[in-house]
Amino acid sequence: MSGTHASDNLRGSLFMVIAMLAFAVEDVFFKSATMRVAPGLATLIFGLFGFSCFAVMVTLSGGPFLTRAFLSRAMFWRSVCEVAGRLFYALALAFVPLSATAAILQAAPLVVTLGAVVFLGERVGWGRWIAMGVGFAGVLVVLKPFGADFSPALLFAVAGTLGFAARDVATRASSPTLSTGHLGLAGFTMTIIAGLVIMAVEPAGPAPDAGALFRLVSAGIAGVAAYWALTRAMRLGEISVVAPFRYSRLLFAIGLAALVFGERPDLSTLAGGVLIVGSGIYTLVRSGREKRA
Repeated sequence: MSGTHASDNLRGSLFMVIAMLAFAVEDVFFKSATMRVAPGLATLIFGLFGFSCFAVMVTLSGGPFLTRAFLSRAMFWRSVCEVAGRLFYALALAFVPLSATAAILQAAPLVVTLGAVVFLGERVGWGRWIAMGVGFAGVLVVLKPFGADFSPALLFAVAGTLGFAARDVATRASSPTLSTGHLGLAGFTMTIIAGLVIMAVEPAGPAPDAGALFRLVSAGIAGVAAYWALTRAMRLGEISVVAPFRYSRLLFAIGLAALVFGERPDLSTLAGGVLIVGSGIYTLVRSGREKRA
């Protein structure tokens, strides 16, 4: 490996860690905001702020604000899945401990791999099939579906994870002419729609005060920064090297949940998280080796 190649992988890995920290910070600010304002309204405000940021980004880039690629079938399904992911993940952040939500979210790359096999015709070896099975078993360990401690609200996190994973599969099929700014613009447009959908069914709540607005704007800033850093990470380094660092998000989430909300994840959450993360890292590394073979 050349020195330049190694340097790109190192910088890409660093950007991935920064992105995961920013995503964890976003979750903390959003969850704390939902303690003062209803989840639907919080999602709407968060979406409007993120949309505004990416609108400025696209405008300053000098390219077209709207493009026909937005009307493709892949972008339609990406948008539908984005709404589902944002909607259910927002509800999970509002009603589920952050540590458990973050643990379940780590299964998203495994679901993406499964979706790529089913919908995009990709092939995987027996090792990755076993890893996916172990990862999904880890989700069940976190959920505890047959125990007295089972919380139905955890299904919000599962549904959000499925939505985000399906969005990522659709992203692979989307037009390469769409820039990061365009994808962010589309994503936050769907976040606005998700907020409106939640507001249509949730009881009316109080108007956000200054503290809630500060938290939502902070969540938006962290989210935009995370999205930018994630894009930089994936474009700088090899995916098989950089992608495993996305699991640092779970460590940041558990640490911040303990520091900010006083959460203490139980043994099931920790054990399930280990299974999910371990299987995910194996899947990503194995994928990189198969592509190089």
